[in-house]
Amino acid sequence: MNLLSATAIELAQAYRARTLSPVEATKAILEAIPDFDSLNAFCHLSPEQALSAARASEQRYNAGAPLSGLDGVPIGIKDLIVTKGMPTRRGSLTTSADDPCDADAPAVARLREAGAVILGKTTTPEFGWKGITDSALTGTTRNPWKPTHTPGGSSGGSAVQVACGLGPISIGTDGAGSIRIPSSFSGVFGHKASYGRVPAWPASQVGTLANIGPMTRTVADAALTLSIISKWDARDWNALPQQEMNWADLPGTGLKGLRIAYSPDLGFGGVDPGVAALVKAAVEKMAELGAHVTEINPPIGDMNDTIDVLWQSGCAYGQRNMTEAQLNVLEPGLRQAADRGRAYTLPQYLKAVEERSAFGARMREFHTDWDLLVLPTMPGTAFEVNQLGPKQADGSIGSAWRIWNPFCYLFNLTMQPAASLPCGFTAKGLPVGLQVVGRMHDDLTVLRACAALEPHVSPLKLAPRPN
Repeated sequence: MNLLSATAIELAQAYRARTLSPVEATKAILEAIPDFDSLNAFCHLSPEQALSAARASEQRYNAGAPLSGLDGVPIGIKDLIVTKGMPTRRGSLTTSADDPCDADAPAVARLREAGAVILGKTTTPEFGWKGITDSALTGTTRNPWKPTHTPGGSSGGSAVQVACGLGPISIGTDGAGSIRIPSSFSGVFGHKASYGRVPAWPASQVGTLANIGPMTRTVADAALTLSIISKWDARDWNALPQQEMNWADLPGTGLKGLRIAYSPDLGFGGVDPGVAALVKAAVEKMAELGAHVTEINPPIGDMNDTIDVLWQSGCAYGQRNMTEAQLNVLEPGLRQAADRGRAYTLPQYLKAVEERSAFGARMREFHTDWDLLVLPTMPGTAFEVNQLGPKQADGSIGSAWRIWNPFCYLFNLTMQPAASLPCGFTAKGLPVGLQVVGRMHDDLTVLRACAALEPHVSPLKLAPRPN
């Protein structure tokens, strides 16, 4: 077995069969990580902590008593998520490496209870504020398929970790596409769950826009992970009641009979022809597999000002207690976003909340007719590193993330579940993602559809080792 290409489910099967031990798997991944250092997936590793967890897992398997299907499986955690015994730097010079957390976030706590092996923290831009992954603290994270390009962000380190096989699972966050952008750009599967499905603590600075979810190379691994990290936690007052279902078995139930709305571009235009062709081919395969597919645009409207007010106000809130010294080392774009956030009036903020509510209601009504909405995750593919957006036709850089990322943040506003499923590579060798959006709270149908489509459009591929 190639331990880097093995899925979480395959690792657990090998553990149970005694053909592999959690210690062997963990050692193999830890030994491989330096070969990928140029891609900058991890900002912190805890080898001794990981090996200690792996040894405890090995003893449980020897006793025939593993804790879960993730017992002994190596996992990365995005460095916005607090993890006991490890620093949470959030990609920022305003934080300290000498301040390890004394508690686990709910998702991390559930993973530890399940026996998972926490390898360390994955890279993120400063406070996850942008759709690429670089920072003054941790440097530039690079696309595993084309290292001159970005993996996306802000869960870029997690995407690189998974794409390269440095642990089959990573836990990311998504406040405006931060799981789905890098999943699309880096060729992995990422699931932004329904808001409240995965309990979160401490609360994000952008409040109910933010979500936590799994990033994997297979839908089945994501479903298994979600079954564990979605367990209820009292620290999150928005946490949904636990759904007593076997998430890992449900995705294989197929596409037959599902009512699917297909939108090539939400009426916005601007989708790269290579991306459009791959997405259309994936949608046509959904129809062949028994789904009822109709091309239609949902009632979106112009939500640009709405997301700006809510997001930038969150940035301002996140900086409210910073000293002048801390503010002076913030990335200028993040500080400017907060400056704009502080300038909004209360009526402007409340208007944005009202607009968000109305949009959410429109989408809930839309989903009375449609089980799923499918569309491109991103209108284009990964662009060069160290720039805030792709080059425009006139040679300028499209730095406003909501302009080059028009399809993801909408479903943070509505709180719906949305996943990015790899659906092929362009002629230039860059991955493309299909976004599958479900009605609120119906994560299972999203996973079901992705699992049924996956073998037809998303063959399991491992990114190459850097030269």
